[in-house]
Amino acid sequence: MAHVVCKPCVDCKYTDCVVVCPVECFYEGERMLYIHPDECIDCEACVPECPVEAIFLADNVPDEWKEYIQINADMAPQCPKITEKKTPLCEQ
Repeated sequence: MAHVVCKPCVDCKYTDCVVVCPVECFYEGERMLYIHPDECIDCEACVPECPVEAIFLADNVPDEWKEYIQINADMAPQCPKITEKKTPLCEQ
């Protein structure tokens, strides 16, 4: 079971989570980050690092954000990997 980046990350895109990921499974889209479900090892290191509480275990994604499970799976392979902290969109 992988972790999922959900709606609170849209147009925010804090990257605190990517620097603690031991397997580098984060990918950067234009408006948000994505977690590759085949690469995530469910260590949960990223969860407490997200200042907008956008990361959930797939089984715990709130009902209103369930579509983000598939969005992460679809978008992560299409986006570049991100491993370093950047200025968030909401602070640019």
